[in-house]
Amino acid sequence: MKTGLRRWLKSLPPPGLLTALYAIFISLGAVVLWLPISHHGGVGFDDALFTSVSAVTVTGLIVVDTGSAFTIFGQVVLALLIQLGGLGLMAFAVLLLSALGLPVGMPSRMVLREEVNQTSISGLGPLVRLIFSVAIVVEAAGAVVLAFDLVPREGWAMGIWHAIFHSVSAFNNAGFSTFPDSLMGYAGDVSVNVAITLMFIISGLGFVVISELLRKREWSPLSLHSKLMLSGTAVLIAGSWLLFGLLEWTNPATLGGFGSVHERVLASWFQAVTPRTAGFNTIDTTAMRDSTALMTIGLMVVGGGPASTAGGIKVTTAIVLLLGVVAFFRRRRQLTAFGRSLGTDEVLKVLALVTVSAILMFGVLFALTITNDIDFLPLVFEVASAFGTVGLSMGATLELDGWGRAVIMVLMFAGRVGPLALGFFLATRAVPRVKYPAGEIYLG
Repeated sequence: MKTGLRRWLKSLPPPGLLTALYAIFISLGAVVLWLPISHHGGVGFDDALFTSVSAVTVTGLIVVDTGSAFTIFGQVVLALLIQLGGLGLMAFAVLLLSALGLPVGMPSRMVLREEVNQTSISGLGPLVRLIFSVAIVVEAAGAVVLAFDLVPREGWAMGIWHAIFHSVSAFNNAGFSTFPDSLMGYAGDVSVNVAITLMFIISGLGFVVISELLRKREWSPLSLHSKLMLSGTAVLIAGSWLLFGLLEWTNPATLGGFGSVHERVLASWFQAVTPRTAGFNTIDTTAMRDSTALMTIGLMVVGGGPASTAGGIKVTTAIVLLLGVVAFFRRRRQLTAFGRSLGTDEVLKVLALVTVSAILMFGVLFALTITNDIDFLPLVFEVASAFGTVGLSMGATLELDGWGRAVIMVLMFAGRVGPLALGFFLATRAVPRVKYPAGEIYLG
C-alpha cells in the first residue's frame, strides 16, 4: 500500500504533487483537531475538517470559535497548520533536508519552484532560507509588541500565548484569532493595530520583493515586479483607507460608534488593509454599508503579491490587466511600466487567470444559492473571502448547510493551491503542429 502510494505520488507532475501534499496535511490536521485532546467537546469531524482546510489555506473562516472550542493543544496545532500552509509545505521540507545535510532532489526542487512561484530552480535554497529568516524575525518582533498589550489584560501565560498565536496568524495572513470578536476589543489600541497590519502587509508583498528590498535598498535597481508590487500596494492601501473612512464615517454601527477621531482613523486603516488578505477585523463587518462591502469584496479578490502568504488573483495580475486596458485605448500593442515593456504572453496569462477565477467564483456562488437561503450580498462576500483566502465574513459561514460548507472548503483549497497549479500550465508552452490562416471577429 505504501509502495503504491509512493509510486503514485512520484508519477504526479509538480502541481499535482503539491496539491496532494496540501490535501494530505489537511486530512492529518483534521484528524488531530478532532481528537478529544484538541477541543473541549462539541467539535465534530466536519467542524475539524473545515477548520483544518481554513488553517492550511490560511483563510480564517471558522465554524466554531477558536478560543473557546479548542484547547491550548488544539490551538498549537492550528498555529502549526497555519505556519505550514502560509510559508509552504515544500519550503519546510527543503529546509529540513538542508538542516540534516541531505541533498534536495530535482523533483522536490520542481515542486518548490511551483510553491514559491518562481520560473527557475536556481536560487531556491537562499530564497527558502530568506523566507524562514524573515518569518522568524517578524513573528518574534510582532509577538513581543503584542505581549506588552495582551499580558496586562490576559495574564502572563495566556497573554504570551495570545501574542504568539496572533503573530503567527497575522504574518501568514490567516485571520484566525483566539478572541471571539477577533480584534474588535483592540480597535483603539495603536500598537496592536500597527503591529498586526505591518506583519501581514510585509508578508503580503511577497518574499521575492522582500529579498530585493533587503539586497538593493534603493528604488532604481529594483525589478519591474517589485516596483509594480510596491506602487500597487501603496495605491490600494491609500485609496481603500480614504474610501473606507468616507463610506463608514457616519455609520453608527461601525466607525460612527467610536468616540474619538483617532479611533475612527485607526479603524479605517485596519479595515482598509485587512481584506488583502489578513482576515482580522476591528469593527462589525455585518454592519458595513453595501457600498463598503462591495469595495471589500474587490480588495479580497485582488489579494496580495505572488510568492507571499496572501491569496487572491494578486496585485500584479490586476495591474497588468489595467495596463492592458490602457494600452488598448491608446492603440498600443505593447504594455509599458517604469521604463520596461511587457509582452502579450503576460496579458494572456492574466486573462487566463482572471477568467478561471471568475468562472470558479461564479460557479461556487451559483452552487451555494441552490440550497442555502442566505441574503445575496453576504453570500457573495463569503465566496470572495474564501477564494481570496481572507477569512472575513458577514455571518454566512455559520448559516451554511453541509453542502455549502463542502463547496466553501473546495473554494478555499482552490484559492490557495489553484493559482500554483494554474501557473504551471500557463508557464508550459506547446508548439502548435498546424497553423491556421487569420480570421476576424467583431467585438463590442
